[in-house]
Amino acid sequence: MNEPRIAVLGDGGWGTTLAILLCKKGFDVTLWGAFPDYCAYLDRKRENPRFLAGISIPRRIKITPDLKEAVRQKNIIVLAIPSQHMRAVLGRLKKSGYPRDALYLSVTKGIEIGTLLRMSEVVQEKLGTVGLAVLSGPTIAHEVAKGIPTTAVIASRDARIRKYLQSIFTTERFRVYTNSDVIGVELGGSFKNIIAIACGISDGLGFGTNTKAALLSRGLAEMSRLGIYLGAKASTFSGISGLGDLVTTCISEYSRNRFVGEEIGKGKSPASVWRKMKMVAEGVPTAKSGYQLSLRHGVDMPITREIYLVLYKNKSPVKAVKDLMGRETKEETT
Repeated sequence: MNEPRIAVLGDGGWGTTLAILLCKKGFDVTLWGAFPDYCAYLDRKRENPRFLAGISIPRRIKITPDLKEAVRQKNIIVLAIPSQHMRAVLGRLKKSGYPRDALYLSVTKGIEIGTLLRMSEVVQEKLGTVGLAVLSGPTIAHEVAKGIPTTAVIASRDARIRKYLQSIFTTERFRVYTNSDVIGVELGGSFKNIIAIACGISDGLGFGTNTKAALLSRGLAEMSRLGIYLGAKASTFSGISGLGDLVTTCISEYSRNRFVGEEIGKGKSPASVWRKMKMVAEGVPTAKSGYQLSLRHGVDMPITREIYLVLYKNKSPVKAVKDLMGRETKEETT
């Protein structure tokens, strides 16, 4: 492999964090953002107060709003773009002359509304056959940026690609595992955000640890059920990108999805919560696309369904809890 030259597309908290991590390993890193004014601010201030406050951005990281410039002569492209904007940015990238021989790593957790595609599928549809992998796991950006020990997993069907990217991203405080199960890793990273909204609602309603434990365990069961139906490995959902990411997102004070749920549980409308947020809570669009995906394949996902109804059909969180608890009794299965 040639010396890594890396572009990180997306100047949110996670994209900025990964750019810093890679820069500290000595790699040539360019960070791209969609908004010229904010890129100029980041370049000048060397801090991302909107998405990663209090963390210094090294001067060695080049920051640009020019997409063509960002990917020029790069051999690793990290895609840290919100899920519902991924297709549009990839379209721009394709028109600007993207490096076809580069490796593309999606670090975005979500399912596209309408098409119901996972992010790796969107990349393949827009860019064709490229070297492709995904990174997921319990990776709260602020904690990674502060050097708090963290684990993640890189999944690719190509063993050479996943092992190579593992060597690029692993540090003393960021341990990366590999996995061949792209479907399971992406679905775990996507659906855990829906369950985190449910846990936030539970917190907002004043419920306790019993309720959260029920949501975590049954949420894991329903995401596993869908994943296995779609060809994922059952073991993936008990690993880092499944159970690990689920637990972190459901309990962390930094979790945007848990915060959304908590505010709704306290009585605020979903629309009012979204308007006040500066960062994307991926569980909100994924509740819609994830619910539609479950309907398409006839897989029962009761928590996902109730969160969809609360977010998009004005269902009362209290009524959603009542309906979940009042479902027909059954034997515990996955």
